[in-house]
Amino acid sequence: QVHLVESGGGLVQAGGSLRLSCAASGRTFGDYAMSWFRQAPGKEREFVASINWRGSRTDYADSVKGRFTVSRDNANNTVYLQMSGQKPEDTAVYYCAEPGVLWSWPPSTYAYWGQGTQVTVSS
Repeated sequence: QVHLVESGGGLVQAGGSLRLSCAASGRTFGDYAMSWFRQAPGKEREFVASINWRGSRTDYADSVKGRFTVSRDNANNTVYLQMSGQKPEDTAVYYCAEPGVLWSWPPSTYAYWGQGTQVTVSS
């Protein structure tokens, strides 16, 4: 059973930065792509970023390109989301997710989700 735990959320002013972490356990982390999603109040969950199993390929939503960076540390079973230049519209619960399919790129379906971490950006 895969277990994903996000951390690092909080309150930040517009223009500020936060780094989210997602710690994974349960199987070989380095064989799977990982993704970040977010869900704002009253809105559907949306894709933010993905990184492949080696960390050599990334993909971003247009709304965060140039501001957010996804990375991973396979030795420590952790994926990160560095958020910079934050905007009030980045306010959401952020989730990490794992596709459940080996070496899947780009991931299209997800088998495992974390519980989420709240990010609030004040104007």
